[in-house]
Amino acid sequence: MSSHAAKSGEVRVRFAPSPTGYLHVGGARTALFDWLFARHYGGKFILRIEDTDVERSSPEMVEEILEGMRWLGLDWDEGPFFQSERTEHYRKAARELLESGHAYYCYCTPESLKERRDLAMKEKRNYKYEGTCRRLTSAQIEVNEGRGLPRAVRFKVPESGTVEISDHVFGKIEVAHEQIEDFVLLNSKNHPTYHLSVVVDDMEMRITHVVRGADHVSNTPKQILLYRAFGAEIPEFAHLPLILGPDKAKLSKRHGTTSVTAYRDMGYLPEAFRNFLALLGWSPGDNTEIMSTDELIERFSLDKINQSNAVFDIQKLDWLNRQYIGASTAERLAPMVQKALESKHLWRDEFNEAEREYFFATIDMLKSRMHSINDFAESGQAFFTDVYEIDEAAAKKNLKDPALKELMPLLASRLKAHDVFSLESSEQALRALAEEKQVKAGLLINAARVLLTGRAVGPPLFHIMVQLGRERTATRLERISTLTFHQ
Repeated sequence: MSSHAAKSGEVRVRFAPSPTGYLHVGGARTALFDWLFARHYGGKFILRIEDTDVERSSPEMVEEILEGMRWLGLDWDEGPFFQSERTEHYRKAARELLESGHAYYCYCTPESLKERRDLAMKEKRNYKYEGTCRRLTSAQIEVNEGRGLPRAVRFKVPESGTVEISDHVFGKIEVAHEQIEDFVLLNSKNHPTYHLSVVVDDMEMRITHVVRGADHVSNTPKQILLYRAFGAEIPEFAHLPLILGPDKAKLSKRHGTTSVTAYRDMGYLPEAFRNFLALLGWSPGDNTEIMSTDELIERFSLDKINQSNAVFDIQKLDWLNRQYIGASTAERLAPMVQKALESKHLWRDEFNEAEREYFFATIDMLKSRMHSINDFAESGQAFFTDVYEIDEAAAKKNLKDPALKELMPLLASRLKAHDVFSLESSEQALRALAEEKQVKAGLLINAARVLLTGRAVGPPLFHIMVQLGRERTATRLERISTLTFHQ
């Protein structure tokens, strides 16, 4: 097979997920690094779906992967290509290797191979295929073929020499040929294996750089041998460090959510999550942590990827999300806030102009205090509906003074009596009432906040009052007479 590697200097990278599960954090980080690298050099980002595992792959998982990538803003230039539609390409390539003497038929049965592996395990040694069928004579092969015996196709690994990997992250890696077994290219059912299909695809798609997880380092020597056998140009490799949980174990479901779309559903902004992923194993070389997408593209390079494993720190993600929410415009946040409100049945489609202005102003008022988009519909619920729960702990702490049953309705009447309703007039009314009744202003402030929002903490009280408006504020303050659990 002739070389299809790029000669023009154009960077071509691929992300090749297997649709046997969701787009997880590790896969998303790999996709992001590939995408940033391609965008940095003005190259091409190619999406390839490695769906040859028919039993475990599903169209639903494909769509979930695509949905996760779209949410992260990782647009692809070519694809998605599906390996399941390219089987004949791989079989043809295997035939070429048989004809060139780089591969051979293996008639060993799965049962006999299992016996050998089990024996090696019992004897506490690593198993490596012995090359039994590599030494078959032409006559033996002819007999086996005449009998129609099932056979796989194995790659004939050279008996001496080494494979050298020049990795952008881990540097020079050398593996002796004797450590590599004659690996399978087509199994006994004539299905292509991972090593064959990935190399054929990377050649035909002219991939110049393979950027993937460090768990693939052990696969790379076999694939380099295949490139050589095909006479193809070998792409450059960069293997990314693993992502670990806080306990320094490999990130898994037991550490919590690992699906990218689940983080979307938890209220994280895509730009915050993208920024967070970029810092898992890469740094710009200084202490900069918050970077726009354009900055990430400009500053990204393979030589700044760390060799040491990255730790998934949810607190860091939460902090970044707060920064991004606080810095975003109401217009940017509004569609996401709307979805959060819809999920809580707090949204209605028909807004007049005043209600629309109120919606955007409320987002602006609350955004600096929100940890996630979902907080708008949870801790900020009282701003979007008049039917909200009052936090019991907040009520017990701030509504326990019996005098409040008289003071809150009285404050409501004072607010309604003012000619204007503003930050200044509402504060003046509350402080005047506190002085008149000889109570601390804090008693009234804390009680009013709980009655108005259902929470003990939130934006400044008088901003809350003005945002809610005179009538809603007064009605909510008067609500104290209906409460019983604060006694």
